[in-house]
Amino acid sequence: MSRHSNDISKRIYKAIGIFGGTQALTILCSIVRTKLVSVLIGPLGMGLFGLYNSAVDMINVLSNMGLRTSCVRDVSLAHSSGDYQRIAEVVRIVRRWAWCLGLIWAIVMIMASPLLSRISFGDTQHSWAFVVLSVSVFAFSVVNSEQAVLQGTQKLRKLAKSMVWGNVIGLLLSIPMFYYLKIDSVVPSIIVYGLSTLVTIMVYRNKDYDGEARTLSMRDTVKGGAEFVKFGICITLSTFATLLVSYVFMAYLNHRSGTATVGLYQAGYALVNRYSELLFSAIAMEFYPRLTGVSASRWRMQTFVAQEANISLYVIMPVVVLFMIFRGVIVDLLYSVEFRAMIPFISWCMVGIVFKGVSWCLAFVILAKGESRVFLFTEGISAAICLVLNITFYEFWGLDGLGVSYTVWYLLYLLMIGAVYVRKFGMKIHKSVLWHTLYGVAVAGAALWGVNKGYYYAVIVLAVVVMTISIVKIRKSVA
Repeated sequence: MSRHSNDISKRIYKAIGIFGGTQALTILCSIVRTKLVSVLIGPLGMGLFGLYNSAVDMINVLSNMGLRTSCVRDVSLAHSSGDYQRIAEVVRIVRRWAWCLGLIWAIVMIMASPLLSRISFGDTQHSWAFVVLSVSVFAFSVVNSEQAVLQGTQKLRKLAKSMVWGNVIGLLLSIPMFYYLKIDSVVPSIIVYGLSTLVTIMVYRNKDYDGEARTLSMRDTVKGGAEFVKFGICITLSTFATLLVSYVFMAYLNHRSGTATVGLYQAGYALVNRYSELLFSAIAMEFYPRLTGVSASRWRMQTFVAQEANISLYVIMPVVVLFMIFRGVIVDLLYSVEFRAMIPFISWCMVGIVFKGVSWCLAFVILAKGESRVFLFTEGISAAICLVLNITFYEFWGLDGLGVSYTVWYLLYLLMIGAVYVRKFGMKIHKSVLWHTLYGVAVAGAALWGVNKGYYYAVIVLAVVVMTISIVKIRKSVA
């Protein structure tokens, strides 16, 4: 392996370590906050948090307009060009758009506060709470832009530090609020979290290009941001399609089998996706801007994709096998014994994680190339396939069938993205990726079969073998 490939491999593993830990700490802060609210405030506090946060999250999705992802591409392209002036201009445009969108949607939330109160609580008595929460909407928009700049300019350590300190400080400031203010702490604590992330990102923001850009008129700003706004809208639409499909399926499941089944499905789906994305999000932080920087070179893109996919599988496979072994303990620890009914569902999902890991790497080519329509098309089709498969498999096999549906869904998604990768962009999937994918499916399938049959000692031996192989491969890739 070349020295350059080894250096890239080291960067990938370093990013996985940094952002995997950051995501884990973020989740831990969320768990602690939820636990404190449930103990110190009670069910009423949990309900208020859910209602207020749902409204804020909805407005945040609209205010973001997918710019967190699309801006990274523009900043990365400017950064890879090495043109200092160009980078400064793109950074200034991104920041201006974020501030404008943040202010606009904060004002929209203020104006819509009576409606939001009526929808959430059936009256307008909580309107002022939504007015105050508009501060969080503005903060979210600014934070997203600064995170995009840090990611696009490869300032990953600063990005990680801002995320860590934002969550930790927000939690520490919230604790005395929960203790002394009780139910009155809900709205202030949400605002404190937003302001904490805003303050920390402003401390760690990339200041290298402050004051370096030429004077930009409003027309220059609008024109300069037109492309990433267009791309961002497509990302927002694809996100909406995914959320809509999720809502439709859960509504179907609720009518078909009741709220308890919906709870099991939601808990299982959140468990599989939330913790698998510790890895996938860490990969994306380093991989996406690096891939965007070489988007003009077909050979370099397919080389980077192959390297990223193989490394992802080296890291994923030990996690998959260990999850199979300790699945019961994990469910009992994070939920309770009552949720053990979802174990077959999440076990099948872990086989699908293999397909998800590979397809995730291929799909970033669409983002790096800036093909907004292709991205919207593939994600829309994927969402529709997910809905059809979920309903079909649930009708035949119940909750267990949803795990099989998840695996088949990501297999079909991988085939679709693979077709786009080859036919649309004219790139080749490296043989090593195909072999590693087959290896991953075989290992995950064997682990699932073994634990279902009760052959735990055999699966433990398999786990040791898989971990050994992954360690050898990882050490070889960075040697």
